[in-house]
Amino acid sequence: MDALLAICRAIHPVSADLEAALHRQVRRETAPAHTYLLEPGHTAHRLYFVEQGLVRGFSLREGKESTSWFMQEGHFIISILSFFSRQPSHEYVQALSDCVLWSLSHEQLQRLYQEFPEFNFIGRVLTEQYYVLSEQRALHLRMLPAAERYELLLRDFPGIAQRVPLKLLASHLGLTPETLSRLRARRS
Repeated sequence: MDALLAICRAIHPVSADLEAALHRQVRRETAPAHTYLLEPGHTAHRLYFVEQGLVRGFSLREGKESTSWFMQEGHFIISILSFFSRQPSHEYVQALSDCVLWSLSHEQLQRLYQEFPEFNFIGRVLTEQYYVLSEQRALHLRMLPAAERYELLLRDFPGIAQRVPLKLLASHLGLTPETLSRLRARRS
């Protein structure tokens, strides 16, 4: 929980009352590797902060997995469309490694936003940051050649290539595993 509070404090001072409310409401969870935190057809009820571990979001297209994102320690994970629209998800959210997570329900988050203006501000800043990250990923997939997409992933998420199986990394970059292997070999 300390890492979560540190991120909040880096954005805006956190009052003692807000910190106490977070300690009361944020739930510590563990998820073994390969656990699904969300599956299509289910509504996302929780927002997660990753204290330890690695999580991915993916969907199935014509029976093939297409990985949308990876999030590791120090990041928030959420199925944005499902969580905020309160509609069933179209994506999977899966722990790739054993995870320690801190979570809030949709209702808890909304109450905290109403009760604590500083938390509302923190939430807005975080939402903006993750929206920008999402747009950058989409733009990179549409506009950049494979080698540049791979380099940006390595720059923006150091160590991710060592933690994620080649097949999943290739799926995220819109490449075949063979093409990604060639890019890795050229880089060595």
